[in-house]
Amino acid sequence: MNDDCGCTGDQDRAKVDPAYRRALWIVVVLNVGFGLAELVGGFVAGSQALKADSLDFLGDGSITLAGLLALAWSERARARVALVQGLFLGALGLGVIAAAVIRALNAEPPEAGLMGGIGLAALVVNVAAALVLARFREGGDAQARAIWLFSRNDALNNVAVIAAAGLVAWTGSGWPDLVVAGIIAIVFLQSAWEIIRDARGELSERRG
Repeated sequence: MNDDCGCTGDQDRAKVDPAYRRALWIVVVLNVGFGLAELVGGFVAGSQALKADSLDFLGDGSITLAGLLALAWSERARARVALVQGLFLGALGLGVIAAAVIRALNAEPPEAGLMGGIGLAALVVNVAAALVLARFREGGDAQARAIWLFSRNDALNNVAVIAAAGLVAWTGSGWPDLVVAGIIAIVFLQSAWEIIRDARGELSERRG
């Protein structure tokens, strides 16, 4: 299936290149493991931005994991899995937006120090994932380059979270956290929609 974000990697290459497959597994562990930790940290710190960013980690990790597990599956089966993932990730994104709206009614500031610390750790994890995939970005493999760029671009979310933590500490307001959460969640929903759109297109082609 064609995944615009490149987060499933190159299915054919993963079948024949053990080094590339190992790199993808490392990315899965980094994304899913830290995503769960960041989600917990978001609740502890009271930060919607951390919760939204954790969904990005979990989304990247789960999609790559499904791609690895489904190497031997048919394209139609992979498309069905992707469709379910897209719907699930979209629901999570809507949940984050809803929670941010509720918090906006009483925008209490999160724990800025903890928020900034977790945001910095998230940046380190994303850079590590990008470095793991860096050597696969050359050589004419568009998907390998795409997944590397996707990890690198995710680091921008982390920088935004760190900046929001600084603004929360400076202003004593919870609004910077909510604004960043909203931006990340909207971008996340766009990615979920692209996954759903591509999966539906793939299923339609297979039926045709």
